[in-house]
Amino acid sequence: MSEELLHTRWSDIPATQLNPLLTRQFVTGSKSMFARIELKKGCIVPRHQHPNEQISYITQGALRFLLGDEGNAVEKIIREGEILIIPGNVPHSAEALEDTVDFDIFAPPRKDWITGDDAYLR
Repeated sequence: MSEELLHTRWSDIPATQLNPLLTRQFVTGSKSMFARIELKKGCIVPRHQHPNEQISYITQGALRFLLGDEGNAVEKIIREGEILIIPGNVPHSAEALEDTVDFDIFAPPRKDWITGDDAYLR
């Protein structure tokens, strides 16, 4: 096996408080990243885009996503038990309609998160 194995618990992964309404934890492999994000009601994730494919799964609460170009963005409300797949390079933003727990998979891993170059969230 040339890849490094990781076995852990979410409770052992440090949580980063990015702003008063947003907390994030994540682990990375060589080809993907798995994140647990807590958003308090009213939290806004500003419009951004990244080359990474994103798969979002809501386990609690609801997020309103605006997807696509600014003039003709599509709104999607994703609730508990629902999944949204966002292709790479699609502009998007999100708003927590209630206290929300979101699990995201990114492929490849988000380099901006790993290096802390994610000021749009802070």
